[in-house]
Amino acid sequence: MSVLDARALGRATLARQLLLDRADAPVLDTVAHLGGLQAQEPQEPFVGLWSRLRDFRPAELSDLLTGRRVVRTHLMRRTVHLVTAEDALAWRPRHDAMLCGRVLGTYRRELDGVDLAELAAAGRAVMSDGEPRSMGDLARALADRWPEPGPRALGEMLVAALIPMVQLPPRGLWRTRAGVRNAPFTAWLGRDADPPAPPGTDPVGETLVRRYLAAFGPAASADLRAWCGLAGLPAAVAAVRGELVAFRDERGRELLDLPDAPRPDPGTPAPVRFLPAFDNVILGYQDRSRIIDDEHRGLSVAGARVVLVDGRVSATWTVEDGTVSVTPLRRLSRTDRAELAEEGRALAAFLSDGDGDRVRVGAAPP
Repeated sequence: MSVLDARALGRATLARQLLLDRADAPVLDTVAHLGGLQAQEPQEPFVGLWSRLRDFRPAELSDLLTGRRVVRTHLMRRTVHLVTAEDALAWRPRHDAMLCGRVLGTYRRELDGVDLAELAAAGRAVMSDGEPRSMGDLARALADRWPEPGPRALGEMLVAALIPMVQLPPRGLWRTRAGVRNAPFTAWLGRDADPPAPPGTDPVGETLVRRYLAAFGPAASADLRAWCGLAGLPAAVAAVRGELVAFRDERGRELLDLPDAPRPDPGTPAPVRFLPAFDNVILGYQDRSRIIDDEHRGLSVAGARVVLVDGRVSATWTVEDGTVSVTPLRRLSRTDRAELAEEGRALAAFLSDGDGDRVRVGAAPP
């Protein structure tokens, strides 16, 4: 079994994530290929797509949101993801138990004794009038019946777990600030999520394995679990194993992959890429060593925006007064700093709709 080192895995990840070469692909197809983009920060997916697509226009993503072909919803890891409507409808039932379990993990004491099926039915009844509601509004509508848990616990359980919901535009549109208004899948997409698979079958799980490897492979089962948050996928992995090839990483872990997926030469040059907060290229693995050093692992969890130099997290970035400010995490060569500044100017122009291209690259740490 071939051993793939961190550099080989990193180049494969960059190729799958469209970060080695920007793609000429429709936005809808890109969102589908990536298995969605983490999107609790509403503007961040625009940067994620800009770094991956050639000639990306923000209006394309906004139009997909208003056109109900892409949605913002709680899904993988109980975080808000931007996914295609088709994937949301197909994947949501497979995530229901995980979503409920994660909410209970936070609010088990507050929700002790609450009949969740009864709560779900009551929440659906409130939402049946077709009016979008914030999480707090929905919880307050049921507070007389369930006064003890408090609005936060009730709202989280209803919106993030019990009722498949979409966060409606203008939330998530380009250059738009808007609060969260939720509507059930049925109201926004015209139908509810797909029914669960018959017992003993897991077609969605098998699809998730293939789709994950297409966008993140080669990867271990633990990496797949870290991406989607689902623990019960061993049977799905076993079902598709005959379609896959296997490798080992330097730790001896088995890595699975699609046989024809790109695995570039480790020496392939990797361009500078600016990533948004919470990008799945980092969060989508249990072992993130292919792209980020352990000492910097906490940056992505904290929501820092990072920069890839030679395929690895090497700096953070912010925007201040229209200027993209870059803070290196290590010493960079003169060539790296020049490429970083060039890509930073392009990002500044994108974020300002062409009004400016100011970039500032700070000094390396001592």
